[in-house]
Amino acid sequence: MIALSRFRYILACIILLSLMLGCAQKYSVGFGTGVIKTPVNVASIDRQRIIDSAELYLSEMPVTITAATCDRSLGGPNDFYSEGDYWWQNPENPLGPYMQRDGMTNPDNFTDHRKVMRRMSIQVANLTAAYKVSGDKKYADHAAKHLIAWFVNEDTKMNPHMRFAQAIMNVVPGRGVGLIDGIHLVEPARAVTILENSGALTRAEFNAIQGWYATFLTWMTTHEYGIDERDRKNNHGTCWVMQAAEFARLTENEEILNYCRERYKTVLLPNQMSDDGGFFMELRRTKPYGYSLFNIDAMAMVCHILSTPEDNLWTFTLDDGRGIVRGVEFIVPFIADKSTWTLTPDVMYWDQWPVRQPSLLFAGMSLGNQSYIDLWKTLKPLPETEEGLRNFPIREPVLWF
Repeated sequence: MIALSRFRYILACIILLSLMLGCAQKYSVGFGTGVIKTPVNVASIDRQRIIDSAELYLSEMPVTITAATCDRSLGGPNDFYSEGDYWWQNPENPLGPYMQRDGMTNPDNFTDHRKVMRRMSIQVANLTAAYKVSGDKKYADHAAKHLIAWFVNEDTKMNPHMRFAQAIMNVVPGRGVGLIDGIHLVEPARAVTILENSGALTRAEFNAIQGWYATFLTWMTTHEYGIDERDRKNNHGTCWVMQAAEFARLTENEEILNYCRERYKTVLLPNQMSDDGGFFMELRRTKPYGYSLFNIDAMAMVCHILSTPEDNLWTFTLDDGRGIVRGVEFIVPFIADKSTWTLTPDVMYWDQWPVRQPSLLFAGMSLGNQSYIDLWKTLKPLPETEEGLRNFPIREPVLWF
């Protein structure tokens, strides 16, 4: 009888463990942890910076887009609004359509909504990272306050669309390219998953945030502006896939995850990458260095979010050999020694780059290249200007592994 009871106990444990593993496998579908060959203890490298920043952020309360309005916006107080960076008043026709000056940021354009979104993104990601490396729930609780203000509270939340982003005075009230302002929603989406089991969010709050992202994902995959952004053949198209992939991961949308994998293989790589691994459309810009870094970072994040052991985008190549490996190989020498850059320096913010580009760390870990990781460690953690932070949406690598 004792032996039979023990057998039943062991059998019950085996069944329970199998059920737990099955649930874990179901839950982790599309989680987007990448395929890591060379683990790095990012927490130990970044811990002090993360904690020091989080301690400062604990005293700062949420600020959403409802805190600032612009009378040039055709939207309401909960609608995100921004204006195109490189568009200026025409001195020969001050009341007419604005004119473009590529690469030259107009300081008079409305940027308040961008700034508060970026502030939320920075603080949520940092506070969540602090919770992850320390286990102290005070950081998770404060991160949750920002998320609830932005995505749950009816009075303060942002409406889940970007119809009025990157408007051009006297030309259009918003544009598809404005969706790129939403890259700062990507890292908060990653943070939500980590905070889910921290107790900082109730089940209803988590569901509301997840629902917000699901609605936003539907908008960006069906609205004419979202489709326009998706079909851009430069960093805009890459960032569309990066956003859609991470939002689909959070909302467990396998259809969009699969679509993004195929789009990387059949659209992003063949339409953007030259034979040598450079991005020819970025290299034509007035800020070719900064845009090359920006695009390779976004493409590396696409590979990280979407790769699975069965479908590893880090090792995928087109028939002619083009792939993320070649893209990273192209830019790494110019990260290691910017003086070797063969094109004209960027017209603005040339001295801002490089910093700890996520493409270095993520490629180093996923491809087993220690030299990339070592180079990443030598660089400044973050940009130091508003423009730099605007083009650097992945700031807390510890959230992604």
